[in-house]
Amino acid sequence: MTKPGSFWRNNVWTRGFRDPKKFVKLIISMNVGMYILSILFDPRSTGLTLHPLVFLSPSDPILKLLGATGTIPIDDYHRYWTLVSASYLHGGILHIFFNMAAFSQLATVANREFGVYRMFAIYTLGGIVGFWISYLAGVYLTIGASASVCALVGAILYYGKSRGGVYGKQLYRQIGVWVVFLFIFGLLVPGINNWGHGGGILAGIIFGYLLGYQEKRRENFFDRILAGVCLLGTFLVLIWAVGTSTYVLLLR
Repeated sequence: MTKPGSFWRNNVWTRGFRDPKKFVKLIISMNVGMYILSILFDPRSTGLTLHPLVFLSPSDPILKLLGATGTIPIDDYHRYWTLVSASYLHGGILHIFFNMAAFSQLATVANREFGVYRMFAIYTLGGIVGFWISYLAGVYLTIGASASVCALVGAILYYGKSRGGVYGKQLYRQIGVWVVFLFIFGLLVPGINNWGHGGGILAGIIFGYLLGYQEKRRENFFDRILAGVCLLGTFLVLIWAVGTSTYVLLLR
């Protein structure tokens, strides 16, 4: 006889969440896979210059096809699903490297303090909110995992402040340095979506508060459902993005 709750312990979705380290690698692999596809779909337009900021950069038309978000995709084409897909697209080798390096470090902390289900929910929903805020601010085209990564920054910032104590205060100061760095980086480097960064941090703080962390309560059925919906939704959006892009390219 099946025990109550055994479905959520044994189905394909929760098995993917069982090992936080492997799950982080899965998200990184999804980002890398989308980046490689964006190069392969139009290799002739790829940035082959030695300039580090544009080396191996996918073309703008391909990024738009695969799901870049902003006022152009949403207002002109009603592609609201790009609020999800844009987090898995990157504009160059350095762009994806720094985003995935930051994600790997922050996800390790978020997994420990919030749990892997809540970490992924915050990552996904925070990215959506961050891009939505940048859309409202008039950003016409944007990509990258930074809005989602900034949501983890916000959640950990909330955790450190809420928990307090030596560990909480130390973590709060450390993550505060990340926020200051992001602010300075956004001012100095052109093309940075500061609205997405700020929106992601704000969303992370809010979702961190609403979902809670391990020391307040353990992850429950709702957290698993929410993370499963986020994962399924992400897969469906990326499959749709790749499928429709392939179809359009084959018609050319």
